[in-house]
Amino acid sequence: MTGPAPAPLHTASLRRRVSVLVLGLMTLLLVVLGFSVDLALGAQLRGDLRDRLVDRAEIAAALVQQGRSDEEVVRAVEGDTVQALLETADGGQVGQLPDPPVGPGGGPPAPGGPPPDPGAVVDTGDAYVLQTDLPDGARITLLADQGPITDAVTQLRWVLVVAAAVVLLLAAALVSVTVGVGLRPLGRMTALARQITDGDRGRRLRPDRPHTELGSTAAAFDGMLDELEGAERQARRAESGMRDLLGDAAHELRTPLAAVQASVETVLRTDPDRGRREELLAGAVRELRRSGRLVADLLDVARLDSGQAPELHRRPVDLGTLAVASAARVGGAVTVTGGATAVVDADRVGQVLDNLLRNAVRAAGPAGRVLVAVGERDGTASVDVTDDGPGVPVDQRERVFDRLVRLDAARGRDGGAGLGLPIARALARAHGGDVTCRDAVSGGHFRVTLPTA
Repeated sequence: MTGPAPAPLHTASLRRRVSVLVLGLMTLLLVVLGFSVDLALGAQLRGDLRDRLVDRAEIAAALVQQGRSDEEVVRAVEGDTVQALLETADGGQVGQLPDPPVGPGGGPPAPGGPPPDPGAVVDTGDAYVLQTDLPDGARITLLADQGPITDAVTQLRWVLVVAAAVVLLLAAALVSVTVGVGLRPLGRMTALARQITDGDRGRRLRPDRPHTELGSTAAAFDGMLDELEGAERQARRAESGMRDLLGDAAHELRTPLAAVQASVETVLRTDPDRGRREELLAGAVRELRRSGRLVADLLDVARLDSGQAPELHRRPVDLGTLAVASAARVGGAVTVTGGATAVVDADRVGQVLDNLLRNAVRAAGPAGRVLVAVGERDGTASVDVTDDGPGVPVDQRERVFDRLVRLDAARGRDGGAGLGLPIARALARAHGGDVTCRDAVSGGHFRVTLPTA
């Protein structure tokens, strides 16, 4: 069962998305900056105004101690948004506050009455009020209007709003251009992809800094192209190999089938005597068996080439016993010595030994001999198959494991199709072992290695 189809990739304009995100972030930062400046400046100005009232109260007390008149004291502390009302000990008043006067708590100051919190600055919302007693028994009320501060903060807000709008407009005009410059590598990737689509498969980006975001993307792009080229080459080789396999298989099958046809036609047309008829039919059966082996080998090669691993039923097996059984099936002068236990699929390993012994008997010829030595070394079981035939040249020892390869020395005899050794190596490697062609004093020498556990 296949899973749900992946959601389509959202491919909105990257330039637009980056521009919107950058402008949104700048707007947020400007708003935070504006609020911070507004709060900080307002708090600073109001703090300075409260400190000014406290300083004026201290000045008034100092002047009273110096013996200055009430009028001089009021004139000294008034000014710069500060107004004063001095109440003498005998109930007189010097100075004037706004009409109606604003006192602590938003109401008028209470002449002659004690303040709610003597010496403390009270915020009435529109002004700051400070009432304090003087050394001569008088009481002074100081009032500072907050209107200028409010006007200054309001003006600052408008300046910040206009400045932020101008900055955002300029950023909107410049971000698109800047993002376009930053996205040029993506444009290059797009152009390269189009060139590759048009057939220029060798082009690559080759980033100079592959660990950056764009560099890693470009490196992944190059790696993907390399894998695609490798897969394409492999597919072409597989296609070419399949064509060769089909051609060679057709050629190999044509010979035995032609022999079978000729034998059967001879029997049907000439009605030979019993001896001749049995000879022709025996030859036809022999050629049919040869064709059957070829077809079976072709099926095995097709499965192995498709990447389909053979199903293995592993169990401890005596390789010496398998070699004796294989020698009996193949026939010929085959001598088996030694023994070793391996954890393998007996049928598959028997197929490996059959292919090797069949090749060895064929190479040795009617008068030759084949020796099979089974042993174990370094935790690996081995089967050495040697014959006294012409041997395998050094430069051909790997080539003989290619499909449909037969050495010249084997041609002209009842040779196979050149599929036995490739199948034998593939099956051995599926077990975790191998089949190799080794050096020999004379003749051919093949070694099978298999795991003992």
